[in-house]
Amino acid sequence: MIITSAGIITAKGDITNTKSSDLHCTYGFKRETSRREREAHKPGSTLLMRSPDVTKAPFTKSEQLLELDDHDFTMRPGFGGAAIPVGVDVQLESLDTISEVDMDFTITLYLRHYWKDERLSFPSNTNQSMTFDGRLVKKIWVPDTFFVHSKRSFIHDTTTENVMLRVYPDGKVLYSLRVTVTAMCNMDLSHFPLDTQTCSLEIESYAYTDDDLMLYWKRGNKSLQTDEKISLSQFLIQEFHTTTKLAFYSSTGWYNRLYINFTLRRHIFFFLLQTYFPATLMVMLSWVSFWIDRRAVPARVPLGITTVLTMSTIITGVNASMPRVSYIKAVDIYLWVSFVFVFLSVIEYAAVNYLSTVQERKIQSSRQLPCSCGMTHPGQMMMMSSSYSDMDMMTTGNYGMSELSGDKQEQFLMNLVLDNEQGTQRPAVTSKSSLLIDTHAIDKYSRVIFPGAYSLFNIIYWSIYLQ
Repeated sequence: MIITSAGIITAKGDITNTKSSDLHCTYGFKRETSRREREAHKPGSTLLMRSPDVTKAPFTKSEQLLELDDHDFTMRPGFGGAAIPVGVDVQLESLDTISEVDMDFTITLYLRHYWKDERLSFPSNTNQSMTFDGRLVKKIWVPDTFFVHSKRSFIHDTTTENVMLRVYPDGKVLYSLRVTVTAMCNMDLSHFPLDTQTCSLEIESYAYTDDDLMLYWKRGNKSLQTDEKISLSQFLIQEFHTTTKLAFYSSTGWYNRLYINFTLRRHIFFFLLQTYFPATLMVMLSWVSFWIDRRAVPARVPLGITTVLTMSTIITGVNASMPRVSYIKAVDIYLWVSFVFVFLSVIEYAAVNYLSTVQERKIQSSRQLPCSCGMTHPGQMMMMSSSYSDMDMMTTGNYGMSELSGDKQEQFLMNLVLDNEQGTQRPAVTSKSSLLIDTHAIDKYSRVIFPGAYSLFNIIYWSIYLQ
């Protein structure tokens, strides 16, 4: 087979022609590509070409460029010398939950470390950094920071582990990771729910004392950045700030400890609707019995029992969602004082009922006294006994006394008895009538004393706890 300019000569001598367009296809494509590249570099060209990423270093294997095999990264930078400074800054992503029962809080944040490790320096003409994921972190030295008093913590791993490592040519390193931490918060609930709580997230090196590693906030108070959308349902975030202290362990020594402090003030409106208003309404409802006739036992007794049981339910519901602390909370004071007021309203009716019974017995005895002593004729005695023996407070209303109250009816009956007595016996019976107790006065005083005392308690309570 022979190839000529006209075509291909096969073994049989036939000539196979090729199309000219096929012969020049490859050369034409190359010329078109070269032309577009020239036009893209012309001033004012409308063709947009993607420029190379100057922030990236040339492609080289990281192990060779960073010389990972030439150093022992199990030791800290500058081992045996001065303490290595490690700067820290934090960006809060969310403050998730705060639990009074467990005494803890959950927070999600971006934790960043800054230090210099000359063993990781590499030559670069553009002085640009190299960025790696979590796979390289396992091959080099990184600070061994942990969260003091944390209960649970984890690094997010969706879709991959949320770890970033950035190395600069001079050996400076940025190590960032996204973490969710549940840490302890010792709360003082003596003013609950009118309280303000201060919680802290503490960061510290686990192995290196302050002689080997010095933790510090990289930009002071500005090292803590927060998202403006951070909010909580029950708390108002008042302040975020950072502090630095030294922590001492008797077995290992002194360590640098960084604190993220935040102050939270509880919203009171929820507890006003769910606790304070219902308790106040139950106390006011117990006062209704003071305006009900003392003879209406089926009305006053169930009202008092209902308010007592309702207050017990409110107290039980509040304590069920709270930790079992050994001190009295502000809400406990309010609820138990309200419970005492409700209970006293039931005791008040018991006193009224008892004194009414005593009064009726004295009235019965005073009715029989003039009949046995003041009547000279048996006919008069029979007439008085038939007139007053079966008469009670309800039947007297049929004789034109329906408009009189209970105590006035009793006094009216006593006047009838005294008017039918002889003049010689009137002083003795009058002295006995002065011993009668007007039980209606207890209800009258209670209508003023109970609301006044409860209002005074509310004034003192809110003036103390709202400061």
